[in-house]
Formats: sequence, structure tokens, C-alpha cells
Amino acid sequence: MEHQEPKERAKILIVEDEVLVAMDMEKRLQGLGYNVVGTAHTGESAVEKALETKPDLILMDIMLRGEMDGVSAAEEIKKEINVPIVYLTAYSDDETLERAKRTEPFGYLIKPYSEREIYTTVEMALYKHMAEQQLAEEQAKVRVLSGLLPICSSCKKIRDDKGYWQQIEAYFYEHSDVELTHGICPDCTQKLYPDEYAAIQKKKKEEAAKKK
Repeated sequence: MEHQEPKERAKILIVEDEVLVAMDMEKRLQGLGYNVVGTAHTGESAVEKALETKPDLILMDIMLRGEMDGVSAAEEIKKEINVPIVYLTAYSDDETLERAKRTEPFGYLIKPYSEREIYTTVEMALYKHMAEQQLAEEQAKVRVLSGLLPICSSCKKIRDDKGYWQQIEAYFYEHSDVELTHGICPDCTQKLYPDEYAAIQKKKKEEAAKKK
């Protein structure tokens, strides 16, 4: 079975307490073009190696032997780094599966799994994680003002949520991504600069007459 090698060799950490199963998975992943950065056989070592290697994806056996199972290890890892986790499982009780769901996994591989299943699940998890990161970055760029803004009817300063009054320009610079330019509206031009206003109006009339 031929596969197109990923554009960049994704780094994958394998967490599996059966040594022979872990070795088989490592061989398959390497054959598919991925970079296996390590294997862990306990939940505790999974957390340690995940923080050390910063993988692009973790294949995590749910039913690890020892005090920390795969779900608990995933919870600890996700507290520190944002990494997609795909669970490996042959059978899990309902309670464990419910705990696994709360860690928001990027997929499941049911043992025994084929090479195609491994490749498809890994690629989908990597793509979904990349898409979510891009969306989060775009959302972070967007800052939308909403709600009630108290504005002074005289000087037009805005009161922020801490009770301080700011010039409107300073407020918008701090609370949005807009860029402000300064001009003067026709009403203020007429009030403050009547001669200039009259000249502008005269010029507009002359230009309108030429077009007729």
C-alpha cells in the first residue's frame, strides 16, 4: 500500500504498554513517513515525554496499566501543551469512554487496526488540529466592540469598564483594531471656519454648473 509522504514529517509520540504493539506501531508509522519521537509505556512517562518532545500528535492507549491510565495522562498533557490526541483501544467501559470524551480527542483507533486506518486517522487529526489553530489565530485578530459605551455629551470622552474617561481615539486604539484618521465634518467646518466653508460651497456650485 503506497502513501504520499506528508509535506513535513509530523512528530508522533506512541503511548502503549504492550512493548510489541508499540514496536509494530512505530514501524508502521515510520513506513508511512512520520517521525516517531518516542514511545512511553506508562501514563507518567507519557506526560514526561510529551512535555519533552512536544509532538504534533499523540497516539494514546486508553487502558494503560498502573496508577495513571491513558485518559488521566491525556488530561495532564493537555494542561501544559496543545496537542491532538488519538486514543488506541480494544475495549473500554462506558465510564472510561465518557472520561475520554471530555478530553476532546481527535479520533479513535480500534484494535486491531490496519495501516490504512492508521494513516487516515492520523492525517485527519493533524488536519483538524491545524484548521482549529488557524481559526483561533484569525479569531484572535478580530476584536469587536459591543454593549453600552458611556460618552460625555460635552467633550465626547468615553468611560471604560474601570470607570476612567479616555479620549475616543485612545479608547478605540485600546479596544479594537481600527486605524483612525482625522478630518473635519461639514457642520464643524461651517461653524469654525465659515470663510473656508463658503469657498468650498462656491467651488462645488461652479463645478456643478460646468457639468450641466
